[in-house]
Amino acid sequence: MARADSGDADAPAREIRLVKNPDGQWTARDLRVGVTAQGESRAVALDNLDAVVDAVEGDGGHSPTDEEIRELGVDPEVARSQDDDLPDVLQ
Repeated sequence: MARADSGDADAPAREIRLVKNPDGQWTARDLRVGVTAQGESRAVALDNLDAVVDAVEGDGGHSPTDEEIRELGVDPEVARSQDDDLPDVLQ
């Protein structure tokens, strides 16, 4: 469930903008952190926003599992065998 604020008295108040889009999706934006998330409902958008804020602030996120990589249509073994060089268009 979405949190109203972190409870830290020294942290700035959390301000969130919540908008219902014409397609029925909801967009939630954390104005302090400057990140945005969407969801099919208000609650889902806010939960997704909390996950993004946690990842950005270093409290969340994880390396993708093989299954998550496969869901993106990528073979995990191929993905791991790639070198760290940027593609030509990004150099």
